[in-house]
Amino acid sequence: MVYALIGESCTGKSTIAKKLAETVSAEIITGKDYLRMARTESEATAVFRKKLADAVNDGNNNIIYVVSEKEHVDLLPQGAIKVLVTARLDTIKERFRARMHGNLPKPVELMIERKHGMFDGGDYDLRVDTDRENPEEICARIVELSAK
Repeated sequence: MVYALIGESCTGKSTIAKKLAETVSAEIITGKDYLRMARTESEATAVFRKKLADAVNDGNNNIIYVVSEKEHVDLLPQGAIKVLVTARLDTIKERFRARMHGNLPKPVELMIERKHGMFDGGDYDLRVDTDRENPEEICARIVELSAK
C-alpha cells in the first residue's frame, strides 16, 4: 500500500508518518528523496513510479510518501491513499519558528502565507487537521480507511 501524506511544511506530516510507519511497517520516503534511486532525474522518477505502483499492488510492501510540493502529487499511482494534512496558519508559523530555533524571518513568513492552502482543492481520501487531532488518532483513521 502507498500512503501519501500531503500538505504544507510544518503541518505534522512527518510526525504522522513516523507513527504510521510503526503501525503498518512501512518505508518512509520524503519529498525528493526518490532522486537517489538512479543517476538521472528521469531515471529516478521512473524507478520511483514503479516502486510506488508495485507497493499499491503488493499487500506486503507499504510505503509512506510525505509530499510538500504540488508536483510530487502527480507521482502517486492510482490506488494510493491520499491524506491531506492541514493546520491553521498560526500553528504552521509557530512550528516553523520552532524549527528555525525561535526565528521566523519575514521572507519565510511571507512564503508560508503565500503557500497556505495550496493543496486544499485536491482530491483526497481523507482530510485531517493536526490542530484538532493527535497523530495517534490520525493514524487510526488512516489504518481504518486502508482496511476498507
